[in-house]
Amino acid sequence: MQQSDSQKASPYEAGRRRLYQMLEPTARQSPGLSITNRVIAVLIVLATALTILETEPVVRALAPPFFVTAEVVLALAFLVEYVARVIAAGEDPRYRGLAGRLRFMVSPWAIIDLLAILPFFLTMGAVNAFALRLLKLIRLLRLARLGRFSNAIGDLYSAVRGRRYELTVSLMVAVALLIVTSSVIYVLEASHQPEAFGSIPRALWWSVATLTTVGYGDVTPVTAAGQLFAGLTAIVGIGMIAMPTGILAAAFSDAMQKRREQAENGNNE
Repeated sequence: MQQSDSQKASPYEAGRRRLYQMLEPTARQSPGLSITNRVIAVLIVLATALTILETEPVVRALAPPFFVTAEVVLALAFLVEYVARVIAAGEDPRYRGLAGRLRFMVSPWAIIDLLAILPFFLTMGAVNAFALRLLKLIRLLRLARLGRFSNAIGDLYSAVRGRRYELTVSLMVAVALLIVTSSVIYVLEASHQPEAFGSIPRALWWSVATLTTVGYGDVTPVTAAGQLFAGLTAIVGIGMIAMPTGILAAAFSDAMQKRREQAENGNNE
């Protein structure tokens, strides 16, 4: 029956099916990535490394033509890949037909794919330095595309989604602490350091640095009451950071355990 279906399939449909199996990790019966996706993953890492290196003028000055040529080659390769994914998406029942293709093009991974290649074409002839730097920075989204090949990203998403209520509560607690601590330090220090603590919004920067236990030291209390309160704030900040960290660690551990159990059940079957 399968042989009869393949004989009836047009060359376009057969090629699309083959393309889908090469590009879509979930379409493979064997574990791991296809050779095509492995090559794409290597190109993504290479493109990210070049994007980072070319921001250093000294490095870029060593071989300007190399960076230009490499970017052209990589951009064209990713453009071909993007078009191939749009074509291959038709194998998925959700994305068949013109409406389905459009639906695929606005899916999260497809949008990331598009944003990763657009800067190359948008920066051609660009003269605004800030816009040029911003668009080049967007190219780092290519690194996020590796998530399509990783089960860990799916596990992380499941972990965050499963603990969204606990994380929301911890976020609300963090916001409340920021407001309270910045308000108190404003009362204690405003008259002594109006430039740093002259208003609650100004004091908010100190609260963020202290509660996150970063402690840049650019703004510090000078009164005894302010310094005592700063010490208490730093101690509270340890707990504020530990709360969402513990929630995420437990959720991620549960997700990984569930995946291991599924793998063991699959092997037993």
